[in-house]
Amino acid sequence: MVEIMHSSILELFELRKDALLGGGKKRIEIQHNHGKLTARERIELLLDEGSFEEIDILKVGRSDACDGDVYPGDGVITGHGTISGREVFVFSQDFTVIGGSLGEGHSQKICKIMDLAARVGSPIIGLNDSGGARIQEGVDALAAYGEIFHRNVNASGVIPQISCIMGPCAGGAVYSPSITDFVFMVQQTSYMFVTGPNVVKTVIHKDISFEDLGGAQVHAKKSGVAQFVYPNDILCLRAVRELINYLPSNNRQKAPILDLNDPPERTDPTLDYLVPSQPNQSYDMNVLIYSILDGAEFLEVQPHFAGNIICGFGRMGGQTIGLVANQPAVLAGVLDNNASVKAARFVRFCDAFNIPLICLVDVPGFMPGPEQEHGGIIRHGAKLLYAFIEATVPRITVIVRKAYGGAYVVMNSKHIHCDINYAWPTAEIAVMGARGASEVIYRKEIKAAADPDALLNEKMENYRARYMNPFLAAKRGYIDDVIFPRNTRHRLIRTLQFLESKKSSRSDRKHGNIPL
Repeated sequence: MVEIMHSSILELFELRKDALLGGGKKRIEIQHNHGKLTARERIELLLDEGSFEEIDILKVGRSDACDGDVYPGDGVITGHGTISGREVFVFSQDFTVIGGSLGEGHSQKICKIMDLAARVGSPIIGLNDSGGARIQEGVDALAAYGEIFHRNVNASGVIPQISCIMGPCAGGAVYSPSITDFVFMVQQTSYMFVTGPNVVKTVIHKDISFEDLGGAQVHAKKSGVAQFVYPNDILCLRAVRELINYLPSNNRQKAPILDLNDPPERTDPTLDYLVPSQPNQSYDMNVLIYSILDGAEFLEVQPHFAGNIICGFGRMGGQTIGLVANQPAVLAGVLDNNASVKAARFVRFCDAFNIPLICLVDVPGFMPGPEQEHGGIIRHGAKLLYAFIEATVPRITVIVRKAYGGAYVVMNSKHIHCDINYAWPTAEIAVMGARGASEVIYRKEIKAAADPDALLNEKMENYRARYMNPFLAAKRGYIDDVIFPRNTRHRLIRTLQFLESKKSSRSDRKHGNIPL
């Protein structure tokens, strides 16, 4: 009996040893030569030291699909551990084992860990590095992808889902990351596309590289698929840890409080001089953002895409907030198709996970022109409008300077029931700018004047003084208070405090029909 037990222990030792080695030393060396970490090295960097508990280490795939051979782990490592002491679940595809290809057993491991994450209410993080569907398993491999997609959708808005693309991700494999909340990519070593360069060449006779078709920079700047891009695996995984620290574990909890020892009553007199005296001059909204946030810490989401709007996470009074701000330094802060979609998706995430929203407004309107109209700016702008109206978390707006036309309404205005709407004395709230309004209202007078330019300037000044200052809106109750810029941080923190117990219910319906 002792000998049998001893031999079983030895067998277990050997099985685990084989599994820990993955595809073997030679393939691990190839992985390193390509500038990539192995699946296990990535998990070690992502999680708190010594916290990883592996599940299904001994599971193998179908032997009939790989010439009778079976491989330890079947190309993916799954388990759970902690980030800053909080539980997360993780799967990490192992490119050294059958190219990390996804088959039936591979998918079953991922599905099991996703089910566990949803049941216990913890984030799920996927480290993707896969050659795609395991061709030898035919339609079973496609069915395996479908099972993962099903779980992605069911977990959406319930637990945070994060995807790290750390190698190839092609064909059907791209849809799981695209359903998740945030996509991280690594420069030069990761790419995503539905159809690869070879198919592109065959169908449309165009030569294009993997990087130009679906590299990290393409998806960070052009498509908007990737929210974050980093130079290497190490920096990417550190950023994932940073993001997790801003988020709650699930939709029933609130984000963790982190005290950065930044006094809530702190003021910043320089903000009184942030907005230029000339309305057509730009400034950097980041100056205001970093001034009001705890410790000047801000994690911007999609910083390389639609730069005319800024979205990201910060803390105020220790509490995580989601921040949406127009950026007058880029396209004057105008709302266009990409900016509308970027902000709408961010607003919906924050609302799903109980993260209060703060909106800093300096918007001259929607981008004009046939390119934007034909690209669907009506539909895309409506997405942002819908997202703000649907949100039940605390919603606070500060109008810093321009708030014109429909864009004023869309940017979390009092008229779509934001909770508190502040304005700086420099705010300009109107249907349009002073020049456009004066040219319409006083068209005949200006045309008949001896000096049309002088009269236009005079009318513009009169219009600006009479109609565009924030005090008129405050008298109407559309602005709750006109505040001194230097006091912005303190006023926002106090407002967040009294809105903490806000309760808001939605209509009794299955779901709305957002204008996708």
